[in-house]
Amino acid sequence: MHKVFIDGQAGTTGLLIHDRLKQREDIQLLEIEHQQRKDLSAKRDIMETADVVILCLPDDAARETVKLSNKVRFIDASTAHRTDPNWIYGLPELNASQRDQIRNARMVSNPGCYPTGFLAGISPLIEKGLLKKSALLSINAISGYSGGGRNMIESYEQRSADAPDSLWYSRPYALHLSHKHVPEMMAISGLDTAPLFMPSVGHYERGMLVNVGIFPDFCEGELSPERVQTILAEHFAEEAAVTVYPSNDESQLDNGFLDPQGCNHTNRIELFVFGKAEQILVTARLDNLGKGASAAAVQNLNLMLGVNELEGLVI
Repeated sequence: MHKVFIDGQAGTTGLLIHDRLKQREDIQLLEIEHQQRKDLSAKRDIMETADVVILCLPDDAARETVKLSNKVRFIDASTAHRTDPNWIYGLPELNASQRDQIRNARMVSNPGCYPTGFLAGISPLIEKGLLKKSALLSINAISGYSGGGRNMIESYEQRSADAPDSLWYSRPYALHLSHKHVPEMMAISGLDTAPLFMPSVGHYERGMLVNVGIFPDFCEGELSPERVQTILAEHFAEEAAVTVYPSNDESQLDNGFLDPQGCNHTNRIELFVFGKAEQILVTARLDNLGKGASAAAVQNLNLMLGVNELEGLVI
């Protein structure tokens, strides 16, 4: 029986991880008394008995908790350690060695939801030499309101109750162009220049699209939807959690529209390649609370525990 402690299980991601793991017969969830959750000594005592500790805390609290032990194995769902070279980035599908690095790691940083979609669509193109590291990229993305945490969820649900005929639909934010996920995107992809990232929140609970435009000036050799799709399809050919559709495939479109909720309640990423030689659009679709958060943490946990990587997950 594997012992797991979720520090911060009252938050959105923590609750979903807890819900996934409590069904497992091979997992014993360790609990801390509510009044002791900020007692560092009490936390340390529980952590020392766990096989893995999953941190679902604000960044500063995550950093503070990690300092309590130099022996405990951690998965950190916060932003705190995603660009820290001492931590292993928790995206098993990233490259050929990432999965084994996660298996053997003591400290794994769980990826952000937007970076997961961005890296799935772009990193293989950089790795294979099609896309230059000097490429200037623009990212347009939309996520369900659950990505903003408890306060945003309550705000949007209250709006739905109070003004159902005047919803907020799609609202862009982070217009100052310094979103906290940008350093993560750069560090893991190897890009030399920060991409221009404009996220939006839609008036629906969960599900996201991450769209990245690619132009010939930033590529080596011929650029075509077919070449981009082939690289992605070959990179993810053995990955059960990643689906790459044929180039310019319309099978998932509804009268020309792509639903951001199409991967909800799964640990799946779907990749689409649309366009022509002069302009390519790579789109990733995923559940911001699934592969973008809680399901990704469970996948990393499974690897660290040496069990079936997709145990307890829906693809």
